[in-house]
Amino acid sequence: MTRILVADDHTIVRRGLKQILSEESDLEVTAEATTGQQTLECVAGEVFDVVVLDISMPGRSGLDTLIDLKRDHPDLPVLVLSMHPEEQYAVRALKFGASGYLTKESAADKLVEAIRTVAIGHKYITSEIAERLTMELGHDRERPIHEVLSNREFEVMRELSSGKTVKQIADQLCLSVKTISTYRTRVLEKLNMRTTAELTHYAVKEGLVE
Repeated sequence: MTRILVADDHTIVRRGLKQILSEESDLEVTAEATTGQQTLECVAGEVFDVVVLDISMPGRSGLDTLIDLKRDHPDLPVLVLSMHPEEQYAVRALKFGASGYLTKESAADKLVEAIRTVAIGHKYITSEIAERLTMELGHDRERPIHEVLSNREFEVMRELSSGKTVKQIADQLCLSVKTISTYRTRVLEKLNMRTTAELTHYAVKEGLVE
């Protein structure tokens, strides 16, 4: 039996995943988490064969949680299941140790296949992700400037570029407006930009937002 931890802050998503996986005789959701911190605590206290991890959770980001999980439990397979399209987060997640990346729009059989694949120690990536990884790892390719951003800065950049206000982002991430404003300043400084409009133009051009 493959023991699975589902980490997602949406109750409906967790229930849906649990229902899908309950129909498989070899898969069982043995625990659930709603935040990054709770995910880390669950893994510290129980044994799991796979963690299904959302990227967008309140408080500690999913990518930072992924980094901590792989640091403390390097052999634990983590399948990132996200609402964000592959081109926006997949490569970054895989670089930080994810065993696979799947969007929430994927069919149920793809989820089951992905979990079984990572559970036996293999990577689960689509052909599109494989192509992007090849491009990212090419020595002759100039690195995109947004790679200098931390995971939280990258997340804030995406939300700003999608049209959300500082307050909306603060509420979404359960952080203060002051903290988000600080992240915005850091992002603009690191990318050598002055306005959110410049940021948005760049993010759209790079395919980081829809």
